[in-house]
Amino acid sequence: MGLILHFLRHGQTALSREDVFCGSGLDPELTPEGIEMAHAFTKAYREAEWHAVYSSSLRRSITTAQPVCDALEINLQVRAELNEIAYGRWEGLTKEQVSKEFQDEYISWLADPAWHAPTDGEPAVVIAQRGLQVIEQIQKRFTSGNVLIVSHKATIRIILCSLLGIDVGLFRYRLACPVGSVSMVEFTSTGPMLKALADRSHLTEDLRSLRGT
Repeated sequence: MGLILHFLRHGQTALSREDVFCGSGLDPELTPEGIEMAHAFTKAYREAEWHAVYSSSLRRSITTAQPVCDALEINLQVRAELNEIAYGRWEGLTKEQVSKEFQDEYISWLADPAWHAPTDGEPAVVIAQRGLQVIEQIQKRFTSGNVLIVSHKATIRIILCSLLGIDVGLFRYRLACPVGSVSMVEFTSTGPMLKALADRSHLTEDLRSLRGT
């Protein structure tokens, strides 16, 4: 078995529930249901023999990662490079509000978010660059076994696209990443292989059926 990276999206927040833009400029706490998601992951995956657990520096990720670290009695590795994309002036707004207030920028972003950033925010290529820096550090440290990365919807999808040879500009249209979901990539002799995408089987039906993203 090669190195297997498990990408866990943080649990539900009030902003993910309402489907508004929530990037690195906002730092909401998990809802009670989001905390349930974190503990459900820990219960299902604590026996996976983790080598390390990494998280973004935003508290919704840290709070999601902490239960498994506590169960394993290991230190959480916090990396700001795993933070969510910066949505700039779109932070906290709905898609409808952004479409109305920033129409031209929004149209450009929808067409190619790789190179077109949200207003005063980050393009996807920047997230890919900083996210892959962490992946390279992990690969140098570990050649096999399981490593957990707790991060965010756009960041996880952008990193997955980069690893799997998918156009980063298509991250919003090719890969799902609902709250509390896990995606797995194994580094094989022929390169990164997707082993699971957006798996939520560790969550209860009630948690899986919550509205939002």
